[in-house]
Amino acid sequence: MKWYQVWKLGFGDMKGVTVPRTRASPRRRIWISVVVIFVAITVLWAYLYPPQDYTYPVRDWFPSEPTRELTDAETAARVVFRQILSTPPFISRNPKIAFMFLTPGKLPFEKLWELFFKGHEGRYTIYVHASRDKHEHVSPIFVGRDIHSEKVGWGMITMVDAERRLLAKALEDIDNQHFVLLSDSCVPLHNFDYVYDFLMGSRHSFLDCFHDPGPHGVYRYSKNMLPEVRESEFRKGSQWFSMKRQHAMVVIADSLYYSKFRLYCRPGMEEGRNCYADEHYLPTLFHMMDPAGIANWSVTYVDWSEGKWHPRSFRAKDVTYERLKNMTSIDVSYHITSDEKKELLQRPCLWNGLKRPCYLFARKFYPEALDNLVNLFSNYYNFLSSTVGSIHIFGSIGVHVLCRLVEGQIY
Repeated sequence: MKWYQVWKLGFGDMKGVTVPRTRASPRRRIWISVVVIFVAITVLWAYLYPPQDYTYPVRDWFPSEPTRELTDAETAARVVFRQILSTPPFISRNPKIAFMFLTPGKLPFEKLWELFFKGHEGRYTIYVHASRDKHEHVSPIFVGRDIHSEKVGWGMITMVDAERRLLAKALEDIDNQHFVLLSDSCVPLHNFDYVYDFLMGSRHSFLDCFHDPGPHGVYRYSKNMLPEVRESEFRKGSQWFSMKRQHAMVVIADSLYYSKFRLYCRPGMEEGRNCYADEHYLPTLFHMMDPAGIANWSVTYVDWSEGKWHPRSFRAKDVTYERLKNMTSIDVSYHITSDEKKELLQRPCLWNGLKRPCYLFARKFYPEALDNLVNLFSNYYNFLSSTVGSIHIFGSIGVHVLCRLVEGQIY
């Protein structure tokens, strides 16, 4: 027999041999599935709820360099801002929220805020800037919390000065990681745990910012702000912000853009224009310096439906469960341009990419509404707190889901 015949015969015999297949046992297949699911959940959770010290690499948050040559002052400012925004924040063992009250005098809702803060000592700090008379505080938690204050004029740069003064004082405490600006007419819409988880878990600062091509927007712009601030970059927004520590440091570090608004954004400018720095300075600054780092909406509810110079105010008779519930259920931010088109601008309120109710606080409430607010807070928010005893374990998304399951309760 020839050798190739031997090889062919051997090959034919091999084809008839059954090669055993190694199959995973049912138990092993189950474990593999469990591991895959666990990894997927972990990756998704890390994306939606990054740790508080997580920072994105320096990427698209910083605007592209303009085609023109930067001035020396602009170059220096951008270097400082880039360094602040790209540096990981200090990891605090006891991260706190700084509640900064900007008020002309007394705080009529101290008793309500005392209920809000009760039981959460060590997780918050309070700062009060009273620009006129300093009154005695009703609540002990506000005693000794006044800072050095200066006179503030409505629509003047002194309003921005007061905000910067509050931020500078609050930044002295290294544990303060989030900074909320509130007025004397502001009230909380949620319990403390919800607010804390919402703000501390967010990747963004909540700063209102939009483009208004009308007389109450771009028309207020002055060409004297060139070359640092161009008309196309001029933005508008509510002054009531909530920002992360890095953004608070940017506000304090800025002198270049602040000086432009101090000089060229004020009432009684050329051609009869009135510019209000507290509505334009911060929105424009962060639109230019860190547009991806802000949410473009405020967490403080304000009702402008009456179309007046000041928002609607709420008296005691206006404070009802249904009204507060409606405020807390709004999940879209609205603006109307001031030009002839009166265009409705709306955007969903996104919290780390998820659509969420927008507002944590609300204004403007008359002092006479205090008793009604205290009763509502005690009856509904305390019930919610006892129902959701360990809500912080599974984060703010757990608050949102569970609160929607609690029929008839404010969330």
